[in-house]
Amino acid sequence: MSRLMGACRALLGARAGLAQGQRAFSEGASDMERIAELLHKDKVVVFMKGVPTQPLCGFSNAVVQILRMHGVENYTTYNVLEDESLREGIKEFSNWPTIPQVFFNGEFVGGCDILLQMHQNGDLVEELQKVGIMSALQRDETKN
Repeated sequence: MSRLMGACRALLGARAGLAQGQRAFSEGASDMERIAELLHKDKVVVFMKGVPTQPLCGFSNAVVQILRMHGVENYTTYNVLEDESLREGIKEFSNWPTIPQVFFNGEFVGGCDILLQMHQNGDLVEELQKVGIMSALQRDETKN
């Protein structure tokens, strides 16, 4: 997991959409302040195409479904289709070429493929636990 988590490396000039499941950031802040604010809105932040209730690509939908399977309901999303500078800026920021992008506690986790792999091998349960979220899959195991 640690090899997947990157450090902040670029600036992002963006406007956050206010669609359902999204939050705005402060106007007038520097690019670095804006990205820091975006990434720290919640324990889990997802930059995706669309919104959780209506993902606009299969990979974004897969991330939403994986988070849903783990019972992660409270997370912040940003629809990169609403702002081209956000779409390109987050790719540069994380040094990851594709959308969606998932962050835990401000740290880059990866895209759909990484999240799916973490789900399949059980690492996602552990990583969620590190940020204070008990996976629904873990809760189900303790009931049995």
